[in-house]
Amino acid sequence: MSVKIDAHKASSALSFIQSIWKKNSPDHPFEYQFLDDHFKEVYGADTQVSNIVGILAALAIIISCLGLFGLASYSAEKRVKEVGIRKVLGASVQNIVGLLSKHFVKLVLIANIIAWPCAWFALSRWLQDYAYRVNLSWWVFILAGVTAMSIALVTVSFQSIRAAIANPVKSLRTE
Repeated sequence: MSVKIDAHKASSALSFIQSIWKKNSPDHPFEYQFLDDHFKEVYGADTQVSNIVGILAALAIIISCLGLFGLASYSAEKRVKEVGIRKVLGASVQNIVGLLSKHFVKLVLIANIIAWPCAWFALSRWLQDYAYRVNLSWWVFILAGVTAMSIALVTVSFQSIRAAIANPVKSLRTE
């Protein structure tokens, strides 16, 4: 049986319900549980999984940023002479940053195009287990893609700007 009571008068309401229960059903013990406690039990595992997934997602983002930083460093180092020649010929810092970041932007876009259907499928399957469901909105996937692109651009831009503002004479001196 479910009974809605005022939270401020819970103790008096429980004693009243217990007296009515004992009068009408003395053979059965009076046991009660608050709905919010019941929900904590039912969705406790989901809360734990959510916390673990959040920590693992943050760790994955940090590791991927380190990898992306390493790839950007390698790419900038490999193209140091090209960047020096472009600077001598009048390329701006913005042009060089765009040149070095273009490849990584393409990779992040391809990753998003692959990840969106997979994420939609996994989330829709996971949400089927709940009695009350929410609809997946397309803007959540766009927001995730924009966030991933921003993180990638910040990570790559640091190394690209460093390569773009370097003295071209040092990079071309060995030629």
